Amino acid sequence: MRFARIGEAGRETPVVLTSEGARDLRPITVDIDGAFLASDGPARAAAALSAGELPLLPDAAGARRGSPIARPGAVLCIGMNYAAHAAESGSEPPSVPILFLKTPSSVAGPDDDVAIPRGSRKTDWEVELGVVIGRRALYLDSPEESMAHVAGFVVANDLSEREWQIEISGGQWSKGKSAPGFCPVGPELVTPDDFDHRDARLRSWVNGEPRQDSTTADLVFGVEALIHQLSQHLALEPGDLLLTGTPQGVALSGRFPYLKAGDVLELEIEGLGRQRQRFVAA
Repeated sequence: MRFARIGEAGRETPVVLTSEGARDLRPITVDIDGAFLASDGPARAAAALSAGELPLLPDAAGARRGSPIARPGAVLCIGMNYAAHAAESGSEPPSVPILFLKTPSSVAGPDDDVAIPRGSRKTDWEVELGVVIGRRALYLDSPEESMAHVAGFVVANDLSEREWQIEISGGQWSKGKSAPGFCPVGPELVTPDDFDHRDARLRSWVNGEPRQDSTTADLVFGVEALIHQLSQHLALEPGDLLLTGTPQGVALSGRFPYLKAGDVLELEIEGLGRQRQRFVAA
């Protein structure tokens, strides 16, 4: 199944996407959030859809697309999780997952304008496979248990201010990761039965010029391994968002200029959809 949230920021309508159009989920939930996912929301949506209980949402085709998951409790991110990206950053692939956090306030819609932060000189892009948690995961016994805790997958952009992340970070990365709008998500939340996360193509373009092109088959730590390992240290809760890392082809490599006002960034993961952001001055 494919879920989305449509409408103006802060007033999005939760929908399930069908061949007939967007079906309104409000008869069974107020939003696509942790509570919806924890209460077996996708299965309830499927039952309501089959029973004809979800009306078509009028004018959905031209409406703004919001993040398909409402403000998550946590945005957990993995760094250097593609070997080629680690190399272009001047590092060896990590022996254990590198974890950092973005603030939930950084989450935005997939096509929203992004304000380059005041004082930023090195705003960078990162297309990533995002994993939405659907069931609490703590102390999992094996990676094989991980997928039972996944609600679905999304396209995410881990925007980064590299000077703040690296040069004035104080030893951690979140300072350069958490500006408002620095985590565009969506357009859709796709359930695991409708998407193969193990070899999905990720791409990005700046002003129409190719930047990143890789597949999730090149992840150093795959989705199952990440969820298993993280669960040994913290509880992953329904509605949490996990970003799994970005492939090579970012401005940090030195091969491309950083983003500036007027630039247009496009991101895509085959099977999950496409994003488009215009960058504006703060």
